[in-house]
Formats: sequence, C-alpha cells, structure tokens
Amino acid sequence: MARWPGGTPERLQEAAIDLFTERGYERTTVAEIAKHAGLTERTFYNHFADKREVLFSGQDLFIAGVRDALGSAPAEQSPLDAIRAVLTADSDWFDQRRNAAQRRRNILDAHPDLREREWAKLAALAAAITSALRARGVPDTAATLTAAVSVTAYHCAAARWLADPQHGTFGQHLHASFDDLHCTARTW
Repeated sequence: MARWPGGTPERLQEAAIDLFTERGYERTTVAEIAKHAGLTERTFYNHFADKREVLFSGQDLFIAGVRDALGSAPAEQSPLDAIRAVLTADSDWFDQRRNAAQRRRNILDAHPDLREREWAKLAALAAAITSALRARGVPDTAATLTAAVSVTAYHCAAARWLADPQHGTFGQHLHASFDDLHCTARTW
C-alpha cells in the first residue's frame, strides 16, 4: 500500500472525498470509506461519529485554535483586525488543499443536510470568536456582532477563493473580504 500523507483522519477524509465524488454521497458507506483508506470500519468510528462528520475533520481543532489565538492577540489590536490576523495567519494551509476543498465544496453544495452541518460548524466558530472577544473586554452585543460579520467574511472569502479562475490565495481572498467589510462600515 502507498504511504498516505497525514494521519488517520486525513486518510479517511481523502478516501471519503474520493468515493463521494466517484459514487455519490448517498451510495458510499462507512465500510467502503475505511476499506478505500486501507483501514477498518472500527478505526473510522474511532475518529468520526458518522460519514457526514468526515467532511468536517479538524474543524473543532481549528475553532479552538482561533479562540486561543484571539485570546493571545495584542490588546491594542482592534477586535476586527485581531480576527483578520488570526484567520489569515495559516491561510496557506488551505491553499495546499485547494483541490480537496473544491471537491468537498461540490459535495456539500449537493446535499442540504451537509450544508446544515457546515452552518452549525460556522455557528460554533462564531460562538468561539464571541467568547474570545468578550474575554478581551468587548461588550456582549459588539462581540456577537463582530463575530457574526467576521464569520460571514470568512465564508465569503472561501467561496470567492474556490471560484477564483486566477487561483488567488485564500489569504488574498480573506483580506479582500475584510477590506470589503471595512469599506462597507465606513460608507454606511
């Protein structure tokens, strides 16, 4: 068997995306994903609750990382600038996975229940950002609003990044989304 990059969750996610793309999400079983990854079904369930969750691998760690990084952001940095800096810090990680991200996006777009799961993960990201901003002393309403618009800017950046025929970086699209947000705030 060829050596897989990354750990077991990454192997399972890559296998799942391959099979979902080839056969369709509904026609792919957990057993088939595990077999395609060269692993057992039991191993799959050691890492994921169900086949939907394999498409969201690592998001809980990402959310925790964002929350922690915001907690250690410079106090003099505005909340929006701190969020921008945190979200763009590791954006090259996404660029290295652009093809898989595009195939994942196609799968999510074709299934309302998967889009619903994605929105739940985005809501969890907003909640983590809100919590981190409150810990920085940002009032509740401002923290909630800033987190919500930041997550929307992040989501818009991801959509623009995947649709960009010039293959601009994810970081460029994140900066563009936050620039749009700043311009809109100034004009209203």
